[in-house]
Amino acid sequence: MTKPKPKPPGISQEDWDAVDSPPVGKRMIMRMKPAKRGRGPQKAPTKEHISVRLDSDLVAHFRAIGPGWQTRLNALLRKAAGL
Repeated sequence: MTKPKPKPPGISQEDWDAVDSPPVGKRMIMRMKPAKRGRGPQKAPTKEHISVRLDSDLVAHFRAIGPGWQTRLNALLRKAAGL
């Protein structure tokens, strides 16, 4: 058997003792599936996932502007390419 998890700070012992987790058997473990990660394939792919190395100060500048920085960077690249 595995050792029980220690009580996390900020939770009373009474609340911790009130939690009743059922035992997990070998059959249940065999039926478990790994959690899915990521968004999956796009229905109509319009963009391509690539890896580009950029100067850290450039990335910091765009991230500092806030959410949507990748979209703004994409728009600037399109403009520079004349598209």
